[in-house]
Amino acid sequence: RRDLVVVGAAEDDRAPVVLREQLGDERRALFGRLPRRVDGLGQTLAQRTMMIDAREAEIGERQPAQAGDRLVGGHRAGADVVEQLAQGRFVHKRRQYPRTVTRIAFLGPAGTFTEEALLSQPDLAEAELVPMPSFPDVLRATADRDVDYGFVALENSIEGTVRLVMDLLVFEHELLIQREVVLPIRQNLLAPPGLALSDVRRVVSFPDALAQCRDFFERELPGAEIVAANSTAEAVQLVASERPSGTAALGTALAAKLYGLEVIAADVEDSAENMTRFVLVAREAIPPITGHDKTSIVCFQQADRPGSLHGILGQFTARNINLTRLASRPTKKALGEYCFIIDLEGHVDDEIVADCLRDLHAQLKNVKFLGSYPAASEHGPAVRRDAEAKWKAADDWIASLRQQVRR
Repeated sequence: RRDLVVVGAAEDDRAPVVLREQLGDERRALFGRLPRRVDGLGQTLAQRTMMIDAREAEIGERQPAQAGDRLVGGHRAGADVVEQLAQGRFVHKRRQYPRTVTRIAFLGPAGTFTEEALLSQPDLAEAELVPMPSFPDVLRATADRDVDYGFVALENSIEGTVRLVMDLLVFEHELLIQREVVLPIRQNLLAPPGLALSDVRRVVSFPDALAQCRDFFERELPGAEIVAANSTAEAVQLVASERPSGTAALGTALAAKLYGLEVIAADVEDSAENMTRFVLVAREAIPPITGHDKTSIVCFQQADRPGSLHGILGQFTARNINLTRLASRPTKKALGEYCFIIDLEGHVDDEIVADCLRDLHAQLKNVKFLGSYPAASEHGPAVRRDAEAKWKAADDWIASLRQQVRR
């Protein structure tokens, strides 16, 4: 295999040698799928050393087995490495993780946009990443405590809400958003070597991805059959393994490299501003206030009456709280009965936000809290620093005034 980082040592075990090849910008994303480290394999074969080292975020060459080699590793191993002396090669297989290792479920297989967004977060990329066949499986595994976190797509700038995910969060599971991640989406048409764009008669991919490229299909592939798959990477995997006649897949450039396809048309999305918002969810805990936060709630009305939505929105207007998103979904109980999904600026630990939520809870049939979490923004760190500085200055000012009070 060529998907292991192999670090060897000389006879005296003091001079490590890294065998690797450069893969450009894809190195980090590829590494995110690899075993992090090998931990206490308990397999001693002799004096020389072979190990996988998580500090080398690159792909390495395999090395022929040496009689009497031993396998060692570091903390938080992601896989066992088994030396096959007869074949003279390494293979790796999954093993049971100690529960001290954070496990995050995401939409697999390798090469999805979900994985790409997940790996953009350095701390999340250090976890054990668990691919799942669908978003419902990701959320179910999180709710059932099979994993610590789930990572799912929630909203796209072209197609809007990922309705399946939103409905599961609102109606099926009690999960809290811990973080949001916004990823620019670049769709690529991928095909086996030798298949030209003019030869494509069928395109397979995730439904939301297909919907983001309608104009391209109408312009370049009129009449092509559009086929749904569970994920973009699954579609790429299918085309790469089965090679159906005249069939291409929509997916990432990384997926093309992983599965041996070629990019026959790049950046085929209908909008250059195509962005997808992903969220990290967990069963419990609310992240601390940062000064640049977002809160998500679901409001259920007592009854469908004139002005009911105005009454909800008035609570935010009265407190000068900005809403970043307002959507409605059927409650699935009666025709014409809707709930309102609201994202607002601020944190439940903000007194003004807490006061608003208190009034809404008293006024409405129900308010479901989906989480308060750091808002994703390129200016987020600066906004948080400014907010922290302002709060400190205000706190110092109050402290100075109180010192002047006669006792």
